[in-house]
Amino acid sequence: MYQSFYTAALGAGTCMAKMGVISNNMANVNNNGFKPKNTAFTDLLQLNLNDSEDAVTDLQTGNGVRVQRTYSTFSTDAMEMTNSVLDYAIMGDNQFFMVQDPVTDAITYTRSGHFHRAEMEDGVFYLMTDGGKLVLDQNGERIEADVPDVERLYRLAKGEAVETETEEALDEDAPRVSVYTFTNPSRLLSVGDNEWAAPEDMEPQLVEDSNLATCALERSGTDLAKEMTKMIECQHAYSYALKMVITADEVESTINSLRG
Repeated sequence: MYQSFYTAALGAGTCMAKMGVISNNMANVNNNGFKPKNTAFTDLLQLNLNDSEDAVTDLQTGNGVRVQRTYSTFSTDAMEMTNSVLDYAIMGDNQFFMVQDPVTDAITYTRSGHFHRAEMEDGVFYLMTDGGKLVLDQNGERIEADVPDVERLYRLAKGEAVETETEEALDEDAPRVSVYTFTNPSRLLSVGDNEWAAPEDMEPQLVEDSNLATCALERSGTDLAKEMTKMIECQHAYSYALKMVITADEVESTINSLRG
């Protein structure tokens, strides 16, 4: 009876953890560039009944499940047109903007391209995210965003020519809004604020021919219909797990009363 009780309790706790992931996805339905998380479960130790530990039989009992990890897929979602030339939408899968914390210099990655001009202590305007992070270019440098620079960035993102003193040509070395990718993006670590951090053994790779939509934003990847379905399933599973806890407790109470 103790095993039944704790197996059901573990199931209820796992359902609560999954419900937390679902509620977070639904809360970010209007957060541009948000990628919903999925929950992966794993079975705990399986035991053979009426046989040795190493035997393979059809008669087994489990010890419940636990949340192994949560993960996101970084596919491209629907776009929304805006009136700002500093809004960018990534048109490719598994690609990110590289941003930097101006205080700690920590590097993170995001798919939200809702940027703005902000003046720093040095009196220079830089391209920044809603969270106050500096947007980095193809060389990992901060992008200046004075008024003339904004028009140049806009034209570079559209692939248009940029006028120089000598000729009209596309300056490949000019700072521009760039995107990066990873060999295995599923290993990126969520750090909140719609951003991810890369482990030390993961190196970002610059996407040379990136496809950016200007005056547009990528909408949240949350599908309310799917999340509602998951929520209903989770609620039913939680209810069944609690019924199992109650039943196990009643059986144990009956056995104790008979013993007494």
